[in-house]
Order: sequence, then structure tokens, then C-alpha cells
Amino acid sequence: MTPVERFRELLSIPTVSRVDPAEVDDDAFERFHAALARLYPLVHERLEREVVAGRSLLYRWRGDSPEAPLLLLAHQDVVPVDGQPWRHPPFAAEVVGEGPDAEIHARGAIDDKGALVAILEAVEQALADGVTPRTDVWLAFGHDEETHGTGARAMAAELAERGVAPALVLDEGGAVVEGAVPGVAAPTAMIGVAERGVATFDLVTREAGGHASTPPRLPATARLARAIDRLRRRPFPRRLTAPVRAMLGTAAAHTDEPLATLFRRTAVSAPLVTAALAHLGPETNALVRTTAVVTRLEGSAGENVLATTARASVNVRLLTGETLADVSVHLRRAVADPLVDIELRQGNDPSPVSPWRGEAWRRLSRTVSATLGDDVVPLPYLQLGASDSRFYTGLTDAVYRFAPFHLTRAERDALHAPDERIRVEVWLRGIRFYRVLLES
Repeated sequence: MTPVERFRELLSIPTVSRVDPAEVDDDAFERFHAALARLYPLVHERLEREVVAGRSLLYRWRGDSPEAPLLLLAHQDVVPVDGQPWRHPPFAAEVVGEGPDAEIHARGAIDDKGALVAILEAVEQALADGVTPRTDVWLAFGHDEETHGTGARAMAAELAERGVAPALVLDEGGAVVEGAVPGVAAPTAMIGVAERGVATFDLVTREAGGHASTPPRLPATARLARAIDRLRRRPFPRRLTAPVRAMLGTAAAHTDEPLATLFRRTAVSAPLVTAALAHLGPETNALVRTTAVVTRLEGSAGENVLATTARASVNVRLLTGETLADVSVHLRRAVADPLVDIELRQGNDPSPVSPWRGEAWRRLSRTVSATLGDDVVPLPYLQLGASDSRFYTGLTDAVYRFAPFHLTRAERDALHAPDERIRVEVWLRGIRFYRVLLES
């Protein structure tokens, strides 16, 4: 079989994670594990393999030294496709088009089986070529990154207990893109040096209830709606964090004036830069402020019954330097209503910031240049979404978030959406990235 054929077979197995573990198809994960063992025989013959937390997979490839190992992360699970209008069946893994335009359409093509399978291809090829890495290589493939992250937590705890201190941890995250930073024409490898925190807060209003034919002046649902609108009209303040300052400072060398000066002198230009980024679009706005958006609403169970409790779930993504306590204070001030309860359901603070200088960073940058193009500019950046990498920050300060794929705007927009896809040649180039990184 070819690498693409193996990739398509693994994409066709619907390892969908669900918030309710009882709704997860255990058989799909068992079939996925069996397929991995069959498709990558050298990996499963020569690496030590453990199953952690029920479905997560932890591999150890012993090198010349166990000190300062490389740890590569990916996750097996994908998000659901329920109700999405796909042009091609999401688990058929069809190849659409020919030549350099050929694409594989499938849930997980990018997030995150693209990286997982590319890593295994690189390791299998290296084993076939008789390679022994200079240090140990660990592979940690979580099973519920899209929901609870229990697999990653358990594997990180296991590695910590064994005293494993990686020189470099690499997980999914940024990609090679164009147009990510205003004024930068060259393609950029967006390497996440930190990620925002994530939390769910509930806004809750309560009343006595009763028949909908005789509503009070301000029913629980109306009070809740007012609170939601107040929160929307009072966003978190804008500010520049260290990762974003580093991104702009690095990008300055690749921009023309006056942007170059603005990016270099952020101590002075921060108000202007943050205002511009906030207005350029949702992604750049999220780089300069904590964001909060209502994603779920609950009210009465009956059409003619007043809600005794109305609830709005607020998804909050915390900017570096913010805390859950800070968020709670802001929500309370924005809502400005003592009859609206604000409850933290779950959450974590932002990750620590990894260095964008030093050997680990140079190792990644060299590999990018050697395999993805010497015109590609490695840029540190703040990752907007959450990943399994946040659970490994206790092992080392060198935790980075980057998938070695050159993605268009449309391809990035398809993550968690219909028609997720990756170009075949882009994916194959990613294998080369991991192969060189393994031997660097």
C-alpha cells in the first residue's frame, strides 16, 4: 500500500469523540488501533506501545540516549459530522481532482489524523532505513482531545512520573499560511508558543414560573437576553501579549514601512496596532483580547410554560496573562445585574509561554526551512484554540504547536466544518518534515 492508501483507510474509520462517553463508538477505536498495528508493522514491532486511559496510545522509540527526548503529539478522535452538508461522504476519504490539485476529503484529514498518520509514516520509513534516533522519541496519541482531554492528561502524568523531560514537544496548531500577518507577503509557518485558556461560564436567571399566558414584566428569559446583549456590547479590553509582540517583531523584517516600524516599536504603537487587529477580522481580534460568546441557550421545557430557570453557556477564550478570576470579574461588571448568577462550569488558565529563541526553536525553524521551503518564515504566535499540548507544559518549557501543512484560507475554514480536506502533495510534504525532525 502507498502512504496515501494507508491514510485513506485510517480516515475512513469514524473515531468520533462525544461529550457523553456512553455515546462513543468503542468499536471504531478498536478498529483504528488494529489498523495501525497492521499498517505500521515496524512501529509496532520495534517501539514499546502502551494503552493509557482506555484508548490513548503511548509509544517509546529508544534512541542512543534517553535524555532530552523528542515528544510528538497527535489525537485519534475527530469531531462529529451530524447535520453538516458535505459534498463528499465525510468518512469515504475520497480523492478529488488530479495532480497537484488532488485533495483528500474526510473528517480528520487535517484535525488531526493528518499529523498522526504523517508521524507514523515518518517513523516507519526511518525504521525501514535502519535509523536509530540520537535520543528517545515518544509518540502520544490522545483519544478525546476534542472533548475532555483525559487521555492526554493521563499520558502526561505517566511521563512525569517516569521523569521524562523532553527537549521538544510538538503538537497540532498553526500551519504554513499566507496573509496571517498584515503586510507580510511571504508564506509564514505559524508556530504556537502558547495557547489561550478555555472556560465555560453559565449565566443563570430564575423565577417562580407559571403559565405563559400571564408573564411577568421581566421574565427569566428576558433578563437573560438582556445580560447576553450587555456582555456582547462590553468586550474584554485589547492588549498585546508577549507571543503577539514576538510575532510582530519577527514579522517586521519581512514588511515594508510604515508597518515595519509599527511592528518593531510596539511599546509605543500598541494602541494603534491592537485597534487595527481588532477590526481586521475574528482571528486577529482574538489575538488581542479575551473573547466570550454565548454558544448554548436553555429555557422552559414547554411552549406554554414560563421558564423557572434560563441558562446561557458562555465559551470564553482567555488571553495570555488573564485568569479565570479576572474573567469572572469582567462578566459580573458587564452583565451588571445581581439577579443573574454567573457560574464557572469548567476551565483552565492560559498555557505558559514557550521560548521563541534557543535550541528547540532553532531545531523547529531549521526543519521548516529544510522541508517546507526556504522562503517560509517561522513566526511565533499565540494559538487561539486549545490542544492536548497544554497538559504537557509541566514536563518542559519547550512546547510548540505546529502542523507541517500548507493550508489555504478555505482549508482552514473547513476545520470542524463540512468538506474538511487536505491536498495530497501537502500531506506528503508533511511526512518529510517529521522525518527530518526525527533525525535532527
